[in-house]
Amino acid sequence: MTLPSILIVGATGNTGRAVTQTLPKLLQSSSTLLGNRIIALTRSSNSPVAQKLAKLPGVEVIEQNWVDITADWLREHHVARAFIASHNGPNQFAEESTFYLNALDAGVKYVVRISTTAANVRPDCPAYYARQHWAIESLLGSPEFSNLQWTSLQPNVFSPLIMAPAAEFIKGYRKTGKQSILRLLLSEDAPVGIIDPDEVGVIAAHLLSQDDTSVHNQAKYVLNGPEDINGKQIVDMVEQYIGAPVKDVSYKDVSFIDMLYEDQYAATKQSKNVIYSIKRAPETAWEGKCSISTTSKEILKLAAPKRTPADSLKTLLEE
Repeated sequence: MTLPSILIVGATGNTGRAVTQTLPKLLQSSSTLLGNRIIALTRSSNSPVAQKLAKLPGVEVIEQNWVDITADWLREHHVARAFIASHNGPNQFAEESTFYLNALDAGVKYVVRISTTAANVRPDCPAYYARQHWAIESLLGSPEFSNLQWTSLQPNVFSPLIMAPAAEFIKGYRKTGKQSILRLLLSEDAPVGIIDPDEVGVIAAHLLSQDDTSVHNQAKYVLNGPEDINGKQIVDMVEQYIGAPVKDVSYKDVSFIDMLYEDQYAATKQSKNVIYSIKRAPETAWEGKCSISTTSKEILKLAAPKRTPADSLKTLLEE
């Protein structure tokens, strides 16, 4: 008899990697999932990360674009559970909902998916991709999908995105002795519970390894890191590292969206109006709606995040 498998879509990505690394150990202590195969999906099995994952016990790395997965593919690989961290391009809903429809058809029992900042997952969010997450969760919550159990993780903004400008500023200053503009996505004073993507992956692995997933069925869990941070505190951190006052800070800076559009979307003829709506995604954070006070208590029981903003900055500076 072929044992069921657990599929990890985006196994080499910023959350999927931690899912793949954490899951084998958790399965060893499971009464019902011991021996289940872990399928780590990647677009390139030759990448260093993929080759490292292939050495983990019970993990099989398969080169496959997830958007092309059919119900037959899922049946052939005996997929019973799945993790998915989708892209957030304008066609996300079409591709991710197709995956779930095929999962339902193939008899997949449980899916853990990565959503986005909880305060944005609503039908009237100005940022287009958050509306797509709302639509996906609405689809999965419909009676037609009742045979597919699911949990949607709604993590706050990832700490590397928030802390990277500070790390680059410090590195630049150390190299040249000159200061550039410190461009920060956060506002000066609103507290935000930024979270390390690896810790999101660890939480997903804990959910996938549950003997009874029905407890978490149709749950939408809010994930934050262990500490709030605001823009002023990041400036303070930078000043400690460089030993000098920061001369020029740009808070609520979303200028990176201009570069994102030019690099990724300008040549694709995607709607500029749609892509530029991303600039409004941080508004809920600036309004103080994304602090650690919103964290779901279930997450603290499963695998409470421990990595602080200071830990994140230190890691980025070592890269």
